[in-house]
Amino acid sequence: MNNPVTPETLRRLAEFDTCTVANAVESFAVRLRNVGFSNSTLSCRMPQMPAMVGQAVTLRVRSSEPSMKAAFYLDQSDWWERLDIQPGGPPRVLVIEDVDSHPGRGALVGSVHACILKALGCVGVVTNGAVRALETFEDIGLQAFSVGVSPSHAYGHVVVAGVPVEVAGLRIEPGEIVHGDRHGVVTIPSDLAARLPEVAGRLRDREKRMCQFCASAGFSTSALRRLIEGDAGRS
Repeated sequence: MNNPVTPETLRRLAEFDTCTVANAVESFAVRLRNVGFSNSTLSCRMPQMPAMVGQAVTLRVRSSEPSMKAAFYLDQSDWWERLDIQPGGPPRVLVIEDVDSHPGRGALVGSVHACILKALGCVGVVTNGAVRALETFEDIGLQAFSVGVSPSHAYGHVVVAGVPVEVAGLRIEPGEIVHGDRHGVVTIPSDLAARLPEVAGRLRDREKRMCQFCASAGFSTSALRRLIEGDAGRS
């Protein structure tokens, strides 16, 4: 896994929306501006919940065809141990890449697995496939991002755990910091995590000043331009 971050850093990152976090990461110019975030195929299933922040644990799954191992999907529990997470540890986000040719035929995570993941310390699930039993996610406070929903688990089974995955155009490594809310999901480079809250705070305050000025009686485009130039000089 990547370098660990402190619980305090994760808590502070959760104070910001994902758009502000994306802006803050962008300000460091450590990656191209068209990578590091999910595309519009991914839907936030609990948009009323606050931002989700945790370190990724990963799976690749299939659901369209039966597993080579003859067992009901709830009996295939060895992947819980392979996730290498324990109750009381840092918050984790389970990221699931459905590698079927048509992802989302079935949903690996429903009521029971949602409760298991919550007990293990997960704060959310992100998948290019499907989830189900959304009322359970809402009841227990577990965030869910998915491309689809399904009423059935079909033949849901784990192919491999603890490998890099790709979900909605976003590549995610095990241990990578994942931040998400109703706008989508962003990854945060671990070496930036401790510095990001301060930068995100400045950017949020700057946007607030500009929006307040736009609503003021003194608004003009020339005055707005001076305000923007003044903010740029202070940054």
